[in-house]
Amino acid sequence: MAQLSVPTQQLSESMNVLREKSPNIPSPCLPVSNPTRSYWLSENPLAKEGSTGPLASNDIDICIIGSGITGVSCAYQLARLGLGAFEKQIMILEARDFCSGATGRNGGHLTPNPFLEFHDLEKTYSASEAIKTFEFERRTVQTILRFVEESRIAQDIDLVTGGHITLFVTDVEEEIARRDFEAAIKAGLMLNDVEWIDKDDMLERYGTHYPGVRFSAHNLWPLKLVTHMFQVAKDALNLHLHTSTPVLSISRNKGGGRRYTLQTPRGLLHADYIIHATNGYAAYLLPQMHGPTGIIPTRGQVVAVRHSPQRGREREELRKVSWDANEGFEYWFPRPSRTFEEDVPLVILGGGREAAKKTRYELYVSDDSACNEVVGKALRDFLGSLYDGGQEDQRRVEHEWTGIMGYTKTGDPFLGPVVLDPDHPVPMKEYEGQYLAAGYNGHGMPRAFGCAEVIASMLLADMQGKKWIIPDWVPERWLAWKNKDEHIAVCCQ
Repeated sequence: MAQLSVPTQQLSESMNVLREKSPNIPSPCLPVSNPTRSYWLSENPLAKEGSTGPLASNDIDICIIGSGITGVSCAYQLARLGLGAFEKQIMILEARDFCSGATGRNGGHLTPNPFLEFHDLEKTYSASEAIKTFEFERRTVQTILRFVEESRIAQDIDLVTGGHITLFVTDVEEEIARRDFEAAIKAGLMLNDVEWIDKDDMLERYGTHYPGVRFSAHNLWPLKLVTHMFQVAKDALNLHLHTSTPVLSISRNKGGGRRYTLQTPRGLLHADYIIHATNGYAAYLLPQMHGPTGIIPTRGQVVAVRHSPQRGREREELRKVSWDANEGFEYWFPRPSRTFEEDVPLVILGGGREAAKKTRYELYVSDDSACNEVVGKALRDFLGSLYDGGQEDQRRVEHEWTGIMGYTKTGDPFLGPVVLDPDHPVPMKEYEGQYLAAGYNGHGMPRAFGCAEVIASMLLADMQGKKWIIPDWVPERWLAWKNKDEHIAVCCQ
């Protein structure tokens, strides 16, 4: 068995680095203007939407900052929950092209976590809270799939129902996974679709020596999903999109009129409600989110590479299944082949951060205009070292790009009203009417759409003067904005 091209058992160390307080943390910034070219953004009909001319209005009800899956899902959920009947004006502002942030630069997976980390979540919080974490992701994925089915866009967005395999590249990793599985079963989490595959069976079926688990999952073209979602929202709402329009600052108005003034390079904008859907860039407008207690910008790197395992009898399945390995650091899947005769599929492969020790796992890196050569080398060699016992042919890489994720010290997103201090989460009048859904830790596709539903329901309740009731499917610690150690709760009403 060849040695992997990436170091193993790095998750714990990377989390330690993430939690460190350092005086050398870079200041928050806006997205750079010259990002690398993502494979997913090659077809983007809304790329420059609303980027020229005057803003549609300078006086609106709701401003959504960010046009990725969170921001667009918020607009969609507001439409679904009936905001259209209130004749409110909504505007989505995007600093660069439409959906050009993490959603347009990710790995293309729609994969709920089946049970991994269950033991620690149960120990830290409770069995019921741990179960909600996994059921939230399942529910989110199912509602996205329902939207896709009802909209009849499965083929348009290249939806693949091929399942997912998590490989365990060390004995320790497998032991921890089995502990999580047993704890989840004991607590009552339904795991009927999980199949454990030993290393011999994995080699025979899929051509790699490592054991793993297989479970239900999907992959797709993220930008195309978000584009369809935007069109549905636009048809139902008084909704405008302005790309190339970064928000430079937000100030609270002390007089009458709208609550907030937003400064942009194209003029001032006044709004009553603001939704921050900015993920790794959240701290630019919310300085309290800067540093290890908030949301840490983290650069991810992805390649599109031609590769086909040389072994494995499940040849057709190998063209559909998605994968991750090495504590989730690496993740990949083959793009759908238009014909089965296509010799070597194009594989979307992300990861390699654990090889970037000099840049501290790419934590606090918010520049997606460049690629890390060390990470790129690790990715180029990864599939060959995993499947074929050799090194990947570097000439087969067709695309390479980076994107900025948002990481948190707890692994949980920040969800709900903006507060003054994440470690001491007391809602302040200074931020009344502002909401945040961000910090997905590289796992936004099975979370953001559900988080957007929560934000939309909160905003509508406030707009109607009603008390917001926490849905029973939402992990309450996400809403509490509480430190894992302090367990400080806040009432979101």
